[in-house]
Amino acid sequence: MSDDTIRQLEERIAELKRRWPAHSVPATMFQQLEDLEEELVRELKKAAERTAQHPIPNCHEHDHPTEE
Repeated sequence: MSDDTIRQLEERIAELKRRWPAHSVPATMFQQLEDLEEELVRELKKAAERTAQHPIPNCHEHDHPTEE
């Protein structure tokens, strides 16, 4: 999955929390939140693993030429 998936999960969690009632939260909402948060954690771990396997080279090392 991708960064888009992570963003979509974050948006779905935020939307669910906006609809969260102040009192008497239905069990289905708790379950939905838990499921979305677990899926988000899995996707974040996958993204971290991909980054660790393919690190981005340090793009700042060529910003300042060495003095001769």
